[in-house]
Amino acid sequence: MSDDDNAYLGLAEAHEGDEAHWAFGTGFEDPLHGTDTALPPGVDGQALAARCLALGDDALVLAQRLAQWCTRAPELEEELALANIGLDLLGQTRLLYTRAGQADGSGRSEDDFAYLRDADAFRNVRLAELPNGDFAHCVARLLVLSTWRLAVFEGPTTAADPVLAAVAAKGIKELAYHRLYAAEWTVRLGDGTEESHRRMQQALDAVAPYLDELYAAEDVRGQVEAVLRQVADSAGLVLPGTAGLPGSGRDGEHTEHLAPLLAELQSVARANPGATW
Repeated sequence: MSDDDNAYLGLAEAHEGDEAHWAFGTGFEDPLHGTDTALPPGVDGQALAARCLALGDDALVLAQRLAQWCTRAPELEEELALANIGLDLLGQTRLLYTRAGQADGSGRSEDDFAYLRDADAFRNVRLAELPNGDFAHCVARLLVLSTWRLAVFEGPTTAADPVLAAVAAKGIKELAYHRLYAAEWTVRLGDGTEESHRRMQQALDAVAPYLDELYAAEDVRGQVEAVLRQVADSAGLVLPGTAGLPGSGRDGEHTEHLAPLLAELQSVARANPGATW
């Protein structure tokens, strides 16, 4: 494969100079150090809280799905990579939940949002909550969600609030690597054996119906589709049409898979309310 055909090398160029791949392994700088947490004039606190909560829910639910790959990934290296990506997302979740509690005036903590809400109160996109399939499905979902989330964090709508802007600036470095990792594996599987190609195409076909929900939640269709097409072309894959499914996790409409996932996530906190470790 030539460098011209190598999608993930091209994606990496946009973030050259970023030394950190993962938040939990390359330093522990506070991304909010020196940031004024007061609500800026003209910013609707309730709207800001709702946005932070939704983006936090996306990250938390996907992180929990990625955690389920521990001991199940094809190789130890991929198991560690997926675990570290999940930790990045948890780091984003904590900051976003904290900001949500500040912005809406409730003072609720990250633990309150993570552990003390039922499934119908979550606002994550449904793609994040779907059960894990094979490794190709994991790669396809991660490619789509990291590409979409990176486009969201790079967009101007995060700039109105300095705290959200700081969270986004930190998250961009992490998400750029998440996207790179998923793009690399998409090309490797798509351009590999007949069986790996079949599975990778099948995985893209499975996640495609959820794309319209992402674009409705955040208007970044152009940026996302350009990247997905670049990766699919390099992998010899066909990027399916979106053919969106009705409903949206942003409106609290979820699949039957979210409640069991949250029950597992929240079990210890609910069994020992108020406990600290």
